[in-house]
Amino acid sequence: MAEKSTGPSGSALRWLGVAVAPAALALGFLWAGGWLSPHRVTQNRLMGELHKAGSYGHGFRRAHSKGVCVTGRFDASGAAASLSNAAIFQEHSVPVVGRFALGAGQPYVTDNPATVRSMALRLMPTDAPEWRTAMNNPPVLPLRDAQDASDFFASQRLDPETGKPDPARVKAFGATHPWLQAAADKNARRVISSGFADDTYHSLNSFLLVAENGTKTAVRWAMVPMQPMAPSDGKGEGRDYLFQKLIADIHDHPLQWRMVMTVAGPHDAVNDPSQTWAQEDRTIDAGTLTLNTVESEEDGPCTGLTFDPLVLPPGIVASNDPILQLRSAAYMRSFALRSGEKRGSSAITPAMTQTPESESGKKS
Repeated sequence: MAEKSTGPSGSALRWLGVAVAPAALALGFLWAGGWLSPHRVTQNRLMGELHKAGSYGHGFRRAHSKGVCVTGRFDASGAAASLSNAAIFQEHSVPVVGRFALGAGQPYVTDNPATVRSMALRLMPTDAPEWRTAMNNPPVLPLRDAQDASDFFASQRLDPETGKPDPARVKAFGATHPWLQAAADKNARRVISSGFADDTYHSLNSFLLVAENGTKTAVRWAMVPMQPMAPSDGKGEGRDYLFQKLIADIHDHPLQWRMVMTVAGPHDAVNDPSQTWAQEDRTIDAGTLTLNTVESEEDGPCTGLTFDPLVLPPGIVASNDPILQLRSAAYMRSFALRSGEKRGSSAITPAMTQTPESESGKKS
C-alpha cells in the first residue's frame, strides 16, 4: 500500500482516518495525477462503479454494509515481539473493538453462506498508537491492482431488466484477466464454514513488521478460529440467520481466534495480493483474539469507525502492494459520503443482540 502520490500524502490520509472518527473488498485508489485525468482510476470513479453494481449507499458503508459490532481483547503470545516493536505484540492484553460483516453493498441483503464475510478490528494498546485491520474469509484476493478492481466492479454492473450482472460481461472479465484465474480458483475451492464464529479471516495484503533494530519482515496473517470448524450445509433459515447464529454463539461463550502470521519466503510475491505464498513458509502464533460482546450498529462502538488498513502503529508499515492504497483511499471516501447522508435502521437491531436475560430484565 505504500506508493508515492502527488495527491494527498499517505501520512495525511492516515491522520485524517484518525481525526474524523475513522478507518471488507476493495475500492478507490489514489496515485499520481489520478484526480486530473479521466482515464485514471479515482475514488469517485470506483464509487460510481460500485453504485452501478448495486451498492445501496444512503448512510451505509459502500461495501460490507450489513454488520454488527463486537468487543473483546487481544492477548499477545510474545512470539512476534522479536520481529516487531509494535505495542500490540509486547503487551499482555489489548482492548479491541471490531465488526463482522457481509461483503455485499446492501445493508438488508439476505444472508448467504457464499457471500464474502469480514472481520475488522481496532486494537488499542495502552499509551501507544492503535492498529486497524480489515480481513476477509477468502484466502487470496483475485485482484492485482486498481485497474483490476475497476474492471471487476464494471463487470458486476447490474442489468436494469434482470437486476443481475450481465453473464457475458462477467465472463469477459475472466477472459481478459487470465493472471487472476489461479486466485479465483483457490477461492472457489475453499471450504465454506457454517458461520462467522468458525471462519478464518485473512489479511489478503502484505505488511512489513519492523524490529527494534530496523529489520523489516514481510508477513500476511490470518485469524484462525479456536471454535471447531463445521462446513456449511448451504442452507439457512431467515434473512439474518448468519448474524443470529453469531449472536447466539457469542452469548453462549466468548469466541476466540489465533492470529497466525506467515513470514514471506524468498520466492513469495509480497506486493501482489493475487498470488498465493508457499505452503512451507514459516508461521508465527502471534496471540489470541477473544470477543465476548456483540451489539447492533445502531448503538454499537464500531458504527462511526472506518477500518482503514493503513492506520498502522510503529512497528508495522505498509508494503508496496497497490491494493492497500486502493482500500485506504476508498474507505475514506465511503466514510465522507455516508457522513453526509441520513442513515436508516440496521438490519440487525439492538433488540436482536440482547440476551434473553437482559430482555426479561427490561420487561420486569
